[in-house]
Amino acid sequence: MGQKIEQDLQRFRKLVRGKVKSNLSKYISRGEMIGKKGNDLVSIPVPSINLPQFRYGQKGSGGVGVGEGQPGQPLTRPQDDDGDPQAGDSPGGHILEVDLTMEELAEILGEELALPRIEPRGKKNVVTQKDKYTSIRNVGPEGLRHFKRTYKRALKRQISAGTYDPGNPVVVPVREDKQYRSAKEVPKPDAVACVVYMMDVSGSMTDEQKEIVRIESFWIDTWIKKHYSGVETVYIIHDAVAAEVDEQTFYHTRESGGTKISSAYELCNKIVDARYPASEWNVYAFHFSDGDNWGDDVPKCLALLTEQLLPKLNLFGYGQVESPYGSGEFYEHVHELVDAHENVVVSRVPDREAILGSIKEFLKTGR
Repeated sequence: MGQKIEQDLQRFRKLVRGKVKSNLSKYISRGEMIGKKGNDLVSIPVPSINLPQFRYGQKGSGGVGVGEGQPGQPLTRPQDDDGDPQAGDSPGGHILEVDLTMEELAEILGEELALPRIEPRGKKNVVTQKDKYTSIRNVGPEGLRHFKRTYKRALKRQISAGTYDPGNPVVVPVREDKQYRSAKEVPKPDAVACVVYMMDVSGSMTDEQKEIVRIESFWIDTWIKKHYSGVETVYIIHDAVAAEVDEQTFYHTRESGGTKISSAYELCNKIVDARYPASEWNVYAFHFSDGDNWGDDVPKCLALLTEQLLPKLNLFGYGQVESPYGSGEFYEHVHELVDAHENVVVSRVPDREAILGSIKEFLKTGR
């Protein structure tokens, strides 16, 4: 029975994955998953999946084949007293909320977008100790007793002593028969990563543009965390001046000043040097803006990127979240770096429908 239930559960999980994959673009553009995120699970409303269930009727109300009618007569819906059936005003019961782990969500994203696995740059960074059971010894805790080896030793001893009875094949190990798995500590490399999000919060960036950034950042996080044992996140906002903030402030701040993108790149560079050196961390930086920047600041931005930041980063992604107020010129300046630097990716995100394509552009490099 337990095996049958497990098979049914796996079949149901397959159906859920299929439904999520087929509706992934809708989930991403609406941001439905983000608002239902727990510690390790994401609740997702999945349509058109009905679970079988028992419903109990009134006692004495009859059963199958009870009531008026002739054999072969088709069943019809009961009619209201007023005559013709009317449209109902109650919601249907065809939406089921299911929980997916962040790991499952990342796998679905990778399958749907055909994303390559991320290869950490250089050597793995953090070395921890892991127990690996590679040998056998004669003493140890009962929880590590090797059943097969113990049984074989006991069987050999009883056969050689002439106490083994094939008609009553009982094998009873004694202390000398017992064998135990032995653990050996081996170094286990773990890769760690830092993701730096930078966003323009000047007056030209509207709430809709910030929500697009929020949705895209969630999916980037989900994919990167699948490939690293530890991920830390840094949030930087800027108008003419940059500041490091928490996640809540990052997505809900709006300023009225001008835009000076170099201030964000300078702060990002300082944070990476101080806390996340490239020799020990895999660093990712993503900058979202409407492309508006103070004209004389562009050369400084490009110099900071090419001379300071890019040599330290696994990937630098620039996402232009287009607004009706921004000029959009900065995209072309960053795009000029793409051919010369393989760790630079640029993407235009004019609206929510473009989020899925933008995520693929950022993550398809496998860096």
